[in-house]
Amino acid sequence: MSSSEGGQIGHALVEFSLHGVFPEEDLSSRRISVRDLAPALQSLAIAKRKLESDIHKINEETAPDVNQWVANAKSLEADINRSRSWANDIVRRSQAPDISGKAIQEAEDKVEFLRRETEYNQQVHHALTSIRHVNELLSQVEQARDERRIIDSLHLLEKSWSALDAIPVSKSCRVMKLLDLRAFELKSAVHDVLDHVWASLVCIDEENGRVAVFNSREDEQMNLADAVVGLKAYKEVDQRMALFWHSIDEAIVSPRINIEAEELPGIQIDDSSLTLSGTADRTITALFSDLNRVMTYLSERLPEELVYSLSNVMMPDLITQIIGTWLDTAVPATLKDMDEFQQVTEAVKTFCSRLQNLKFFGFQELQDWVDDAPRVWLSKCRETALDSVRTKLSQGLGSSIEVERVETQTVSRSEGKGLAANGVPSAGDDDDWGVAWDDGEANTKPNTGAKPEANEDDGTDAWGWGDDDAADEQPEAPTEQPPTVPAAEEDPSEAWGWGEEDAAETAPEVQATKATPASTKQTRELTLKETYNISSMPEPVLALVSAILEDAAFLVGSDGNPMAGAAAGLFSLPTLVLAMFRAVSPYYYTLNTGGNMFLYNDATYLSERLSDAAKNWKTREDLTPRAIAMLRLDNDVKALQSFATRAYASEMSAQRTVLRDLLGGSQNLLQQDGLGTSDMEAQVDSATGHIRALATTWSTILSKSAWSQAVGSLVDTIASKLVADVMDLAGIGQDEAYNIASLIARITELDDLFLPPDAPKDAIPATAEYASSWLRLKYLSEVLQSNLQDVRYLWMESELSLYFTVEEVVELIGLSFVDNARTREVVREIEANPQPLAER
Repeated sequence: MSSSEGGQIGHALVEFSLHGVFPEEDLSSRRISVRDLAPALQSLAIAKRKLESDIHKINEETAPDVNQWVANAKSLEADINRSRSWANDIVRRSQAPDISGKAIQEAEDKVEFLRRETEYNQQVHHALTSIRHVNELLSQVEQARDERRIIDSLHLLEKSWSALDAIPVSKSCRVMKLLDLRAFELKSAVHDVLDHVWASLVCIDEENGRVAVFNSREDEQMNLADAVVGLKAYKEVDQRMALFWHSIDEAIVSPRINIEAEELPGIQIDDSSLTLSGTADRTITALFSDLNRVMTYLSERLPEELVYSLSNVMMPDLITQIIGTWLDTAVPATLKDMDEFQQVTEAVKTFCSRLQNLKFFGFQELQDWVDDAPRVWLSKCRETALDSVRTKLSQGLGSSIEVERVETQTVSRSEGKGLAANGVPSAGDDDDWGVAWDDGEANTKPNTGAKPEANEDDGTDAWGWGDDDAADEQPEAPTEQPPTVPAAEEDPSEAWGWGEEDAAETAPEVQATKATPASTKQTRELTLKETYNISSMPEPVLALVSAILEDAAFLVGSDGNPMAGAAAGLFSLPTLVLAMFRAVSPYYYTLNTGGNMFLYNDATYLSERLSDAAKNWKTREDLTPRAIAMLRLDNDVKALQSFATRAYASEMSAQRTVLRDLLGGSQNLLQQDGLGTSDMEAQVDSATGHIRALATTWSTILSKSAWSQAVGSLVDTIASKLVADVMDLAGIGQDEAYNIASLIARITELDDLFLPPDAPKDAIPATAEYASSWLRLKYLSEVLQSNLQDVRYLWMESELSLYFTVEEVVELIGLSFVDNARTREVVREIEANPQPLAER
């Protein structure tokens, strides 16, 4: 058989396999051999590959649909299985109920789920219902607004706000935003109508000074009460009343209470309006009369709610202006204008009562002012008094005034002779009192006045200066000089609470001398007087204190006086006046030359005059016992004495510092680098020139005794400084000794300050009496210019031992002389006789 016949057989097999077509008769009856099978199998293989290719192509084209169908089929199968399972379960439970805990829990969970779903549905239903209700309310508001029913619009709008707030939906929800926007637009529209109505009911013309408040207007459907409802709906009552008060203040009140204006307009009620018209008196009675019209008009025209709100903003402002500009200026500083002040207090009381009846409130400050009228008057007195002291001080010290101090002292015989020798003036009738004490002794030391103790005259200990030369600045009173009493013996600084830093510097005072036991049998009274200068300040202060005390005494004796309660406060006012003087005066006094010394004199003068006034006060018969007992000036007198002491101490300490600085400061005057003899002489001349300038300035201020002590203290500063510097040298040559003696000679020229103007040439200066180191300086000069024999003579026969110790003299010998047998012999002799004058 040929290959074509084999292919026909293969084709017939393929057609039969694929389509079930039987071959033709001639082909089906043909005999098939083994050789025909190979082509037939090959045809079947080709058909197979083609069929697989077609199937693969079809699968790729229909894959999504097939997959979806498969998924649906699986889901359907799962549903069928689940339904079958539930059906089986239902059948099983119906036949044998299962009451296990798991089943019960599942049932409860299902019930809870259904409950929550129900609540959620109810909430949604409630929210939707509320939204619909709010929308309907806003529609009604819009309709009422279009129909000009403003009150209904406000009520409905208020309801819509409340309903909107009650909707249980977040404000960020779109429907809530829409409702809020619609409500706000309606609110603005209704508010514009309300503003128009309020402006027509409350008319204020600030330019013409007119205020009109109407309850209703013919062209408006709303009245004032309805407007209040609208303001409350918008929560603008307080804000609207604040604007209302400021407008009234600008239009009516401020022009009336402006006390600085040239003319004050009056307030009248004209045609249901408050207006400014005419001219008003500048009296407080007229002011309160006009304010009464304003308050009455507002109380009658405004509803009570508005009056309450208006009081909150009006009263604090109005009462403050009235008190600050009218009432405080009407308070008198003395009792002379008290009748007029009582009329003022009565007017204030009447006005407060009227405000209370008109149902205003917030005027408690005004009520307190009138209730505390004594306290207000006392405050004005205090303010005026303190301000007068400040003003007087700011005007300067003025011209100086010469005053006289007179003291009566009981003196002993020796003291009387000393005072007679010094020519101290006496105010007594016995012109020859000095002769009565004379017993022929002519060697009495001069004494121009009592002076403080040595440590009080030198204030270096109190200020921490001069510790290095303290031993040289301790003065020794001459043996013939009577003992004296320190100026500040009672230490009045305790009244101020100051420390002890000023205790060492005591201002000079003429004090009563103490009689020694030996002279107690021969004493007599002696009246002394001396003059000094004060500024123009003490007299006004004394006059002010006196006026205050007289007013206080009058009030104590007038129980029916409304200001009687301020009597105790007036008695304490002098203390404040004097405290103000002490606090402020140092600044103003230091602006003038010699200011501290003027301050010392003024404070001393004040303390003396006040002390005398206190004594006279106790003896006055026109005062009640209570007024006499209420005066307390003792502490003030002590405080002034302490204050005077500090002023004096401050000036002296400052001047001593200047002198030390002029003499090299902390350096040794004689050992300054690069300075020659001429330079040291220039420094000494500068220091002495400064003392002379101060002496000239102080001579027109201080008393003679105080001047002597002050200038003597400065002279002592120079003397002690130079003595200390000499003692600090390592050695003194002949030329150096000559130069030092020359410097001392320049310093000792200050002796002429302590001589009377017309003193003879042989008169003895009183310098040593006020400068404790003065004779010490002079003897130092003698030692530097002497040989060993002269030094021995000064120690053994003269008075060198009174001013130098053995150790100091031995040291000076060692500095000035060569150490040899003669020198050692003189030293041994001096050491063997430490007090040669006492041994004679």
